[in-house]
Amino acid sequence: MNAFIQSLRSLGPARLMAMAAVSVGLLGFIIYFTMRMGSPKMELLYGDLDTGAARAITQQLDAKQIPYQLRTDGRDIYVPAEQMLKMRLETAEVAHNSGIVNGYELFDKMDALGATNFMQNVNLVRALEGELARTIMAIGSVKQARVHLVLPKREMFSRETQEPSASVILRVQGGALTKGQVSAIQYLVASAVPKLKPSRISIVDDKGALLARGFEDDKEVMINTHEEMRQAQEHRLSQSIEDMLARTIGPGKVRAEVSVEMDFDRVVTNQETYDPDGQVVRSTVTENENSKTDEAQNDSVTVQQNVPDPNLNNNQGRATSAQNRSTETVNYEITKKSSNSVRENGVVKRLSVAVLVDGVTVSKPDGTKDYQDRSKEEMDKIASLVRSAVGYDAQRGDQVDVINMRFQSMDDALGPADETMLLGFTKAEIMRMAEGLGVAVVAILVILLIVRPLVTRAFESLPSPSEQASRQLLTESGAPQLAAPTGSMVPSDEDDELETEELIDIDKVEGRVKASSLRKIGEIVNKHPEEALSIVRNWMYQET
Repeated sequence: MNAFIQSLRSLGPARLMAMAAVSVGLLGFIIYFTMRMGSPKMELLYGDLDTGAARAITQQLDAKQIPYQLRTDGRDIYVPAEQMLKMRLETAEVAHNSGIVNGYELFDKMDALGATNFMQNVNLVRALEGELARTIMAIGSVKQARVHLVLPKREMFSRETQEPSASVILRVQGGALTKGQVSAIQYLVASAVPKLKPSRISIVDDKGALLARGFEDDKEVMINTHEEMRQAQEHRLSQSIEDMLARTIGPGKVRAEVSVEMDFDRVVTNQETYDPDGQVVRSTVTENENSKTDEAQNDSVTVQQNVPDPNLNNNQGRATSAQNRSTETVNYEITKKSSNSVRENGVVKRLSVAVLVDGVTVSKPDGTKDYQDRSKEEMDKIASLVRSAVGYDAQRGDQVDVINMRFQSMDDALGPADETMLLGFTKAEIMRMAEGLGVAVVAILVILLIVRPLVTRAFESLPSPSEQASRQLLTESGAPQLAAPTGSMVPSDEDDELETEELIDIDKVEGRVKASSLRKIGEIVNKHPEEALSIVRNWMYQET
C-alpha cells in the first residue's frame, strides 16, 4: 500500500489531475451508455391529443402498469416500442371517442319506458349536435369541432316565431380555413337543421378568431357576396393581362391592376312591341242588301184598281224604284312581341386598368448593362392587347393606361454587393468562423501533445513488483536506487527538473537519463555486484 501511495506521489499533480479527468469522463460515458442501453426504446403511441383523450389513455396505461412518456405539453404519448402496436389497438376506441360528443347512439342507451318528453327533446338536440360535429371533422383541415344549436319552440297562443340559430367552434390544423370552406360549413349545418338559415350561423376557431358571424338579415350576406364577386373579377382580369404580356415581355416585368365598378341591382323588364308592317288578315265579313219599291201616282182608291185586268198594264200609273248595297268588313291582326327578362347577376359599369411595364436592359461591350425605355410602337401594341383582353368599351367610360417605367430590382434596393464577400459570407462571418476553427485546432493540439503524453507517461511510470523489490533491496543496502529501463526511479529535485524538461524536449531528457544511468550503474556494479546481477536478471525476464 505504501508503495502504491509512493508511486502516486511520484506522478505529480499534473498527471494526477489528468488521470482524474479522464477517469471521470470515462465513468460518465459508461453510466450514460448503460442507462441508454438499459432503458427501452420509446415510440409514439398517439400524437396531438386533446386533454380528455390523453387523460383516458394514460389511465388505461397506468392500470396495465405500462411505462409511458408525455411530451409536447401532454399531447403526445410514447410507450415502449415492443408494446406500441398492441397498445394502439387496445386504446383505439378511447382515443377516438374521448372528447367527441355522441350522436344518435344516445338513443340506443336510453330506456324508452322511463324517458320523458323533455329528455327525448334534449337528447335529440345532443345527438344532432354530435352528428354535425362528426361530419364537420371529416374535413381534412378540421381537427376537432363542437356545434351548439338553438331550436326555439313556438309558444302557445303566440303568432310570432323565433328562427333557429347555431354556433360552431373549430380546432384547425395545417393553416386557416378558406372562405369557401367556412361557407361550406355554414350551408352544411343549415341544410341539416330545419328552418335554419346560413346567415344565422356563427363560426369561431380555437384561437378566438371570428370566421363567420350570424347576421340578422341577408342584406349583409349579399353585400359580402357581391364584394367577393367584384374582387374575383378584378383578380381574373389582372391575372389574364399579366399572363398574356409575360409571354412576350418576360416574367416579372409587367404589373397590372384592375378596378371594376359593377351594378348588382335586380332588374325585371316587361316589354311589348308591335310591328306595323307585319299585318295578318284575321276575319272578313261581307254584307249584300237589295230593296225594291212600287208606288201609285193617283191618290184616289177605286174598285177598278183592285180588280185584275189582263189587258191593263199594272205599271201604268205606278212609280217603281230598286236599290242594291254591298258591305265588306276585313279585320287585320298586328304582329306583337312580348318579352319578360330578369337580371340578377352583376353587370360591369366601368373598367379602370393600369398596366406598368418594365424597360429593356442592354449589355454594353464593356460588360456593363444599360436601361432603355421601350419604343412608342411597342407600347401602343401592348395597350391594344390590354384593351382587347379586358373588353374595352369607350361608350361605357372605360379607361386603360399603359406606362413604361423602370422596375426596382433587388440588387438596386440592397445596394452594391460587399467586395469582401467570399462564398456568400461577409468578412465578419469569416473571422468568426476562423476564430472557432482556431480554438478547435488548439484544443486538438492540447489533447494530442499534452493530455495524451501525460496519461501515457503516467501509466508507464507505475513500477512493477520486481522493480519494487529491487528498489527495496537497494534501499536496505544503502546503495542509490537505479532507474528502470523506462526511466523510472525515485524522484529527486534534479529528477523533477529533468521530468519537467522531458515535457519540453524528449531527446535531451533521454540523453541525460542514459548518461546518468550509465554512471550510477557503474558505481552500483562496483559496490554491489550480486545485487546488480539480480536486477539485470529481472530486467531480462521482464523484457522477454
